[in-house]
Amino acid sequence: MSRGVRRVLAAVAAAATMTVGLVACSSHDRTVDPPAEIVVNRGQSSATPFRTAADGEVLLDVTTAAPGVSWGSPGSESAVVSLFVDNTYATDIVIPASFPIRRSLALGRLARGEHTLRVAFADDRSAQAATSARLTSLTYRTVAAQDASYQALAHAPVVYGRTGAVTPDAAAATQGSTTGGTAATGTAAAAGGPFQNAVDDTPLLAFHSEAPTAVAGHRLLTYSMVWSNEDGGSTTPELMAQWGRTTDIEWIYQVEINAAGAAVPGSALIQGPEHTTVPFTGRYEGTHPVLGTCTSNNTMCPNPDARMRFALSTADTLDPAAEARERELDANPWTYWVMAQEVQREGKVDNDKTPNSTTRISDPRNYVYLIIRKTTVGPPNTDDNWVGVSVGVRLSGSAQTYRSAKVYPIWALRRDVPAATAIELPAGTVAEDIASIEATRVVGAGRDLGARVQVESIERAFLLGPNGQPQQSFLFTPSRATLTPAAPTAVLFRRPTGPS
Repeated sequence: MSRGVRRVLAAVAAAATMTVGLVACSSHDRTVDPPAEIVVNRGQSSATPFRTAADGEVLLDVTTAAPGVSWGSPGSESAVVSLFVDNTYATDIVIPASFPIRRSLALGRLARGEHTLRVAFADDRSAQAATSARLTSLTYRTVAAQDASYQALAHAPVVYGRTGAVTPDAAAATQGSTTGGTAATGTAAAAGGPFQNAVDDTPLLAFHSEAPTAVAGHRLLTYSMVWSNEDGGSTTPELMAQWGRTTDIEWIYQVEINAAGAAVPGSALIQGPEHTTVPFTGRYEGTHPVLGTCTSNNTMCPNPDARMRFALSTADTLDPAAEARERELDANPWTYWVMAQEVQREGKVDNDKTPNSTTRISDPRNYVYLIIRKTTVGPPNTDDNWVGVSVGVRLSGSAQTYRSAKVYPIWALRRDVPAATAIELPAGTVAEDIASIEATRVVGAGRDLGARVQVESIERAFLLGPNGQPQQSFLFTPSRATLTPAAPTAVLFRRPTGPS
């Protein structure tokens, strides 16, 4: 079992223990007798009561499914339901599949007492083929002000969807020719409307990180969101090589809070267009900033005018210096299925298998997904001169090396935090076919200034199963190796052969 998996399991166990202990003192409180299921058909809504035993931020965990819906099928991409708490619009849920998916949503700060949740089938933003939505296993959690996790939830942003037209590059990607064997589905046209996140670049998950500041007792809260894809920015092959996914993960809001949990005036920032960091000047709902998705690569603006609203739970905490952000996807394996469905539907998969394509990828099930931990030592990397790592895989009985960066040095892994990548392998490859994994030092830009790369470990490695979701990781191994200009390649893993 990998260290990352152990951390996730430990966190789950700790959360379960905390919940049991705190329910008795009304800190985390569940509703009494929640409904077994809520089913809403097109044109219908359903209201159900729930009760909170304390003032606080309320989270709703719910399992969703929609018969006949599939994110990869044009005209059947999703069913959307809108949630209202006491007749106030709380969030949309984009349901991308007919199979059950567990979601965690934020209903905002609610007073102790009786409330009503109304679930409405959103006809105007649901796919034509979607006829109903099913919500089961509803669990309400109230996080009160005395809880350690309260402040992170109290300052979490609400994000409105994207309304602007896609950029020319994004339109070309979604409307592109059928050379790759997959025709476009018209998503580019839909992407210009007010409900584009019901079919394109939809928000999947949210989480936060915490760090101390220079002021004793203060904390810096940073909130991130995961989208199913990004229409702008990096190409699809670059995303797989440099990030090990085609989903988009961006930090969206940051704020410093003092020892009392209040936001420090002037400290609120958002990631704006062109990945700039700009002050947040928009409105709040209580302590929750209200943001809008305003670019094709999912960066933020204040004062949104969109019609789709997303309030996802940010309760999960991740330290990006210690864990790859892709761990959030690993803990929600259905996100890989959504990822694969979207790139297939949008014509970003090259079924003709063009070698080293710069615009399309292979079927996502043909990749091995790795996380590698490394450190650059010596002359620091700069934008003009940097070295990175390309991960190579060899299969049993073959002399060919399949590389994450392929033939493009600029696709090498540059960052010195746990970094995810994906390596394309022949269709039908299974974990047992992988004979060795190696790391190669690559000059990504400029001239070689002699920096060494210290590789520390492979954190996880898996392939996607036939259902498009991750199989169990087959590898966690300390793999300490030093890559230098004179010795740029080292084997990190070699499968044992012969009797054990």
